[in-house]
Amino acid sequence: MEIDAVKMFRRTAVFVLLCLGAATAGAGLFDDEEARKAILDLRQRVDAVRLESEQGASRAGEDSASFRRSLLELQNQIETLRSEMAKIRGLNEQLSRDVADMQRRQKDIVQGVDDRLRQFEPVKVSLDGREFLAEPAEKRDYEAALAVFRKGDFSAAQTFFVDFLKRYAQSGYGSSALFWLGNAQYATRDYKEAMINFRALIARDQEHLRAPEAVLSIANCQIELKDARGARKTLEDLIKAYPQSEAAGAAKERLSRLK
Repeated sequence: MEIDAVKMFRRTAVFVLLCLGAATAGAGLFDDEEARKAILDLRQRVDAVRLESEQGASRAGEDSASFRRSLLELQNQIETLRSEMAKIRGLNEQLSRDVADMQRRQKDIVQGVDDRLRQFEPVKVSLDGREFLAEPAEKRDYEAALAVFRKGDFSAAQTFFVDFLKRYAQSGYGSSALFWLGNAQYATRDYKEAMINFRALIARDQEHLRAPEAVLSIANCQIELKDARGARKTLEDLIKAYPQSEAAGAAKERLSRLK
């Protein structure tokens, strides 16, 4: 814009000079008064053109400065926007990490709750030909009592099994607990109590896997108590009730020794 103003000023100046030359050349054609008027008019035109050119240059300079300021402001805004976008990206990344951490913690909490709940949920048990549901504590107490028996501490095993049968009267472990309690009592020569518990097993479940052994154990208790007649009757009943069992084969051997 500055260049255009300069060109305009130059064209105007040339025009004015030409006009002055023409006026001088034709001065003889006009009187002095008209000549002065023509010169004044030309000077006014020159001054007007010069003023317009100067104002145009000033406006061009102002426009250029305004453009530079606008450009600078735009650049500042762009830098500010970039900075804010970088902050937003950082916040998004942190938020993503926080969400991932929260999800992991939530998963761990849920897993922990599930694990704790499983400690109280009934579990399926298969024992001595029977399948049933048992509470975790029930299963733990039975296995603890049986572990004491297998260690050979028969007196302590009796205490464990008696306590178990009191606490879990309807337990699926009941028949097996009676069998091992009777065996612990037999091992400590408490034959009468042993027979009571073996008979309780048979009354509870005649088809139990341990029932034939329980009948044979009753006969053994009778033999120890010198009740040969009662032992013979028990062995004969065993052979009739459970002819295919291993206990029936052992009963036949004992009968042959009792005769």
